[in-house]
Amino acid sequence: MSGEPASHGLARRLGPFDATMLVMGGIIGSGIFVNPAEVARYVDAPWLIVGVWVLGGLIAMAGALVYAELADRRPYVGGQYAYLRDAFGATPAFLYGWSLLLVIQSGGMAAVAITFARYFGELTALAFPDSVVAVAVLLLLMAINCLGVRAGGTVQSGLMVLKIAAIALLVLAGLWFAPANPDYVSPPLSHSSVGMIAAIGAAMTPVMFAYGGWQTASFVAAEMRDPRRDLVRALLWGVAGVVILYTAVAFVCVYALGPSGLANSPAPAADVMRLALGGKGATLIALGVAISALGFLSQGMLTAPRVYFAMAEDGLFFRKIAEVSETTRVPVMAIMLQSAAAIAIALSGTYGQILSYVTAVDFIFFGLTGAALFVFRSRDPTGSAFRAPGHPFTTGFFVLACAVVVSATTFSNPRNSLIGFAILAAGIPACLYWQRKNKAPA
Repeated sequence: MSGEPASHGLARRLGPFDATMLVMGGIIGSGIFVNPAEVARYVDAPWLIVGVWVLGGLIAMAGALVYAELADRRPYVGGQYAYLRDAFGATPAFLYGWSLLLVIQSGGMAAVAITFARYFGELTALAFPDSVVAVAVLLLLMAINCLGVRAGGTVQSGLMVLKIAAIALLVLAGLWFAPANPDYVSPPLSHSSVGMIAAIGAAMTPVMFAYGGWQTASFVAAEMRDPRRDLVRALLWGVAGVVILYTAVAFVCVYALGPSGLANSPAPAADVMRLALGGKGATLIALGVAISALGFLSQGMLTAPRVYFAMAEDGLFFRKIAEVSETTRVPVMAIMLQSAAAIAIALSGTYGQILSYVTAVDFIFFGLTGAALFVFRSRDPTGSAFRAPGHPFTTGFFVLACAVVVSATTFSNPRNSLIGFAILAAGIPACLYWQRKNKAPA
C-alpha cells in the first residue's frame, strides 16, 4: 500500500519504544505471577510445566508474525477491528468490538483493578474497600488518557519498565537465592497418552490467556508516528521479550517450589520470593504485582477505546464515541465509555465469572484475524513490505492453534464458554440495529 494512513484527527505522538511497551504491556498483567500454579495443576512433569509455556510462546510468535503483516497492510485506527472489517465485513468486526467492551477488555480490567486494590491495601495498610480503590484507579487512568496520547503513553511505558524489572527480580532472586527444590527434575506421574494430551490441552487455557493481548497495540496505529515500521517491529520484539520472561518465570517457579509445591501454591511468585529473600521478598513481589496490574490497566485504557472510536466512525456505534477533543486530540467519550464499563463490572462483583468467559471468545477472533491474512494475500499478493515468514504454514499453524484452544477451553469449561458464546451472539441483533440505523455496509 502507498501513502500515509489517515489519522482520523488523532495525534501521531507514539514512537517505536512506546509501541514495544504497548505490545508487552498488553500481554503482561498480574496473571503471570499466579498462572504457573494453574498450569502445574494440569501437568505434573517439570519439563511439561515449562514446555507448555514454550508452546504458548511459539503460538504467540506465530500470531505476532501474522499481526505484523496485517499491521503493515492495514495501519488503521482500531487495529484488529479494521483487519476483520476489511477482510470479512462489518458484522464480524462489530462482534469483536462488542465482545471487547462487554467481556474481553472490560472484564479483564475490572478483575485487574480489584487485584491492584487488594495489593494496594496490603502494601499501605489503608482500610479502603477494594471497590473504592478499583474505581479510583480506573478514574485516575481515564483522566490521564483524556489529557492526550502522549501523557497516556508516557505513563504506560514507565509502568512497563517497572514491570520488566519486577519480573527480572523474581527470576534472578529465585535462581540465585532460593534453594533448588529436590523435585524440580522429578519424572511425571504416569498418564495415558490420551490423558496427557487432554492435560496439556487444559493447561494451555491459562497459558494462552496469559499470552493474549499483543493485538491491543494495533488499536492505536493511527497515533503512531510510523505505524508500518514501528508496529511491525514492536509486535516481533515485544512478543519475543514476553516469551522469554514468561518461560523464565515458569522455570524459576518449578525450580524453587517443585511441581507439587507449585500446584498447591495460591501465590507462587510470592512463595518463591519468600524462599529467596524472606518477608522482604514477599513484600517486593507484592509491589511488583501491584505495578504490573496498574500497567495493564493503563495500557487497556489507552488502547481499547480506539476500537469503539473506529466502530462509531463506521456508523456501528453511537456517533458521540467518534468525537475527538480539539485540545488533546484523543477520543474522550470512547475513553470514558471504557472506564465506565470496567467500573460497572468491578462494582457488580461479576468480574471473576466474566473472566472465565473470555478465552474461548477471544481466540475465535484471534483465529479469524489469522484467516484474514489469507484473504488479503489472495486479493493483493504483493501489498505488504513485511511478509510473514513461512506463510501459509506459520499462519495456518496459528489459526489451527486458535481452533484447538477454543475447543480445549470449551471442553474443559463448557458452561462458561457457552455463556461467552451467548454474549457474543447477543451482539448480532445489536449490529443489525446499527446497520439499519446508519445504513452501514454489511
